[in-house]
Amino acid sequence: MGHVGGAEWGGQALTFRFADPQRRLAGVRLLQHAGLPGDRLEFTYRDPEWVLSVPAPAAWRLEYQLQLRHPDGGVETVNDPANPERVGNPFGDKSVLLRPDYRAPAWLDRPMREGTWRELTVPAPAHGAEINVRLWSPMTGAGERLVVANDGPEYDKLADLGHYSASGVSVSHHLALLAPGARDDWYSANPAYAATLAGTVLPRLRGELGFPAGRPVVAMGASLGALAMLHAQRRFPGAFGGLFLQSGSFFRPRLDPQESGYPYFQRITRFTGPVVASAFAAHPVPVVLTCGTVEENLANNREMEQALRRQGYPAELYEVPDGHHFTAWRDALDPPLTGLLRGVWPYA
Repeated sequence: MGHVGGAEWGGQALTFRFADPQRRLAGVRLLQHAGLPGDRLEFTYRDPEWVLSVPAPAAWRLEYQLQLRHPDGGVETVNDPANPERVGNPFGDKSVLLRPDYRAPAWLDRPMREGTWRELTVPAPAHGAEINVRLWSPMTGAGERLVVANDGPEYDKLADLGHYSASGVSVSHHLALLAPGARDDWYSANPAYAATLAGTVLPRLRGELGFPAGRPVVAMGASLGALAMLHAQRRFPGAFGGLFLQSGSFFRPRLDPQESGYPYFQRITRFTGPVVASAFAAHPVPVVLTCGTVEENLANNREMEQALRRQGYPAELYEVPDGHHFTAWRDALDPPLTGLLRGVWPYA
């Protein structure tokens, strides 16, 4: 059984305990995004602690926090004080509980290739802004192979993308980490961002690396970042030679009504609707999608994979037993991304 502090993963159930010997709290609730039933997340007081037992999700891990309700009506969100295990998140650390059979990727223990980083700033006048880029190149062996990642700094910090590229587990390549800027606007099927990627960012990167225009570039992203890369490829079919899309936010009104309040929901659905309905694509490229088994985007990712296949894309979806998190995206880099890169660059 996985047992850390006040949290325990035992077989088919999770158990949480929160000490409150003086019963100063009015209630405790589990906060999670792993599809656990919303009506079963309230703790019960059993002197001297609050206790919750829930069915285990179909996942390797659970990232969570606790909501504490005070008698005066105040509400407080905290990490589990009885569980020292934390995981990084763009919005702050969270507590994490691991299923006993979970194992981190083996490539994290591989020695890293030597390489160099350089910092670039690419003008994005359509946004009245600039895109900051960190470009990594191994000392030898990368040739004319480039991976470009949306949310690049977060991918590197929270999903060890730079470590993956330097680990030698995959085809040697250059790696460009694109800072997100105004992420919600830029990545939500925004034509200006697609044009900036294809018309400004890629030419600048090719110039820095001395690449001819015809060499295939692999684009990747997660969540909205994945949506943005697919959108750019559809608008500029020759821009990329392969796509790696993790937990893409391919929102559809029928599948994702819970997202309808998102400010850019209609812009996204105006893009995804025709893509799903289309029988033709101008320039299909290899696509690998990954998505967590306990996240809300799974249905729209399944639909998108089938649509792309119908249109001639060599598309494959890997379903990962996890949620919508950077750690889940890290754990799905190998073998899915590794296989894509070897397919796009068979001459490596």
